[in-house]
Amino acid sequence: MATNDIKVCEQCKHMRMKTSVAKLKKLAPEADITTVNCKSYCGPCARYAFVFINGRYVKGATEDEAIEKAMTYLKK
Repeated sequence: MATNDIKVCEQCKHMRMKTSVAKLKKLAPEADITTVNCKSYCGPCARYAFVFINGRYVKGATEDEAIEKAMTYLKK
């Protein structure tokens, strides 16, 4: 099984670290999930929730939508 790399910005106003990391761990227990500092995506970050997954930037209108979209990029 391939290792998935998931990063969540701890300064994103649309993601709650406690809940988002827990949801990601539940959906991808083998993944390497880390929180990162600001990545200078001030435009999108100010408007959307987002997740970095395996090098991709995935956004959604809500935390749950961003996580749902990100799951399509999981390595199997």
